[in-house]
Amino acid sequence: SHPLLCPPGIKCGGVLSAPSGNFSSPNFPGLYPYETECTWLIVVAEGSSVLLSFSHFELEYHDTCAYDYLQVYNGAARDRGNLLGTFCGHSPPPPFSSAWHVMAVVFRSDRHVAKHGFAAAYRKDACGGQLTGLSGEITSPRYPESYPNDAECRWSIGGAGGGGPLTLVFADFQMEGGQGCGFDYVALFDGPTVTAPGLGRYCGSARPPRTVSSTPHLLIIFKSDFNIGGRGFKAHFYSAGECQEVFTTIKGNFSSPQYPSFYPNNLKCQWSIQLPPGYRVKVFFLDMELEGRSSLTGGCDYDHLSAFDGGTENGSLLGQWCGRESLAPITSRSNRLLLVLHTDRNTAKRGFSISYVGVVPMNVSCTRTDFHIQIPVQSLAQLERNRIYLGTPSCAAQVVGRNFKIHTRFDTCGTESQRRNNTSVIVSTLYIDFSVGDQEDIHQYEVQCEPKRKEASVTLIAGPDPSRLSQAENLVDAQKWEGEAIDAREIKSQDTSDIVFISICILAGLLMVIAVVGLVLL
Repeated sequence: SHPLLCPPGIKCGGVLSAPSGNFSSPNFPGLYPYETECTWLIVVAEGSSVLLSFSHFELEYHDTCAYDYLQVYNGAARDRGNLLGTFCGHSPPPPFSSAWHVMAVVFRSDRHVAKHGFAAAYRKDACGGQLTGLSGEITSPRYPESYPNDAECRWSIGGAGGGGPLTLVFADFQMEGGQGCGFDYVALFDGPTVTAPGLGRYCGSARPPRTVSSTPHLLIIFKSDFNIGGRGFKAHFYSAGECQEVFTTIKGNFSSPQYPSFYPNNLKCQWSIQLPPGYRVKVFFLDMELEGRSSLTGGCDYDHLSAFDGGTENGSLLGQWCGRESLAPITSRSNRLLLVLHTDRNTAKRGFSISYVGVVPMNVSCTRTDFHIQIPVQSLAQLERNRIYLGTPSCAAQVVGRNFKIHTRFDTCGTESQRRNNTSVIVSTLYIDFSVGDQEDIHQYEVQCEPKRKEASVTLIAGPDPSRLSQAENLVDAQKWEGEAIDAREIKSQDTSDIVFISICILAGLLMVIAVVGLVLL
């Protein structure tokens, strides 16, 4: 038989809402039609998962499945963050268990070469299953209603191809308690079976701590006895090793999981930057594209990145962002800063790339003629004094007691006079050289003094590798003075206006000389 273009009346795709069922490619077991696209949406009772298996599979082969293919999605949305796999050729896909109560299957054929297609079966799994996605959600049976008595469920998570450790976070937890958790409990194992090392056994109403496996597999067992229940639990998992990180180095960079590819759905990732006392953290946003704002509220209700001062989510919120934004750098008020990425069940984007640098604690003061700079030695304990200098290496710091000190007159060390906001200021650059071997790493701070008022200030002007910062971000950073915005264009225009003013004065003087000479000659 010869394949045909899909006739208008042929059954292709649809919503499958029965507890179990079967579906297949059009014309199966005959050859499927050319230029066909079908989507099956499988929806079972909430709190359950979908078990999907294939009894026959034969599609046109291509090494990247670019021609005819079948895709399985973990949820309703057809976005790359939910994709469990793309398949073609003769090897059937493995059995799948969805991470929630919805699964989508998409079949597509092109205009050449048809095969016999596929036959699939699905059923509702009340609890447990083999979960292979990069991320997902699991709940106790009937959650948030009370779970049944005499239940036993096993969720085996792993084999997604990522190969990294798995993270499990409980969003809600309420079960029968008891000493030793002998009645109802959740048990976690660091591997695919109960013979693997235990990671904890939990009951009662206290949420279990965030758990990270040491292998690419995690086994979760839920068990209830014959009486007394509870609301149960809701947990998220993800296999993104770069999703939980702690940084203690003076500078660094990191990005969302799988950046610049689409990040997984259903994540809560945390990056904690913890620097020595006295330091502050300055964050540069190199690239950002998250799911956009809600059209209803105008807020970042779906996927968003938040920054908290002080290292915990209880700290003050420094900002929350979503969509595609070009952001100015932010600076913490303490030596700790926490960045948290939340993603929801659908619509993934490219994510973000971030660089940070520690702002060295220092005390800068000035008189009408001198700069005084003081930095605690313990903040730069690994540096020799000649690595800290003002303007030129010849103006290096001295060690006085527990501090690096620079005391210099305005007419030395590369200082220069400028006009900013119609005020004369003295400006120089402080260099702190963190370079190791061939890796150049010089941080620059602009120190400024207003001699009339004897007021000094300092601003980090270069920290992260400049090649990682776009020109626009450098401009934004150079114009931002720790809350006091100084417009570089304004400075430039003031300098230009000074030049124009001086030129007019010289020209007027010349004209006056010519006029006087003319009068004398007359």
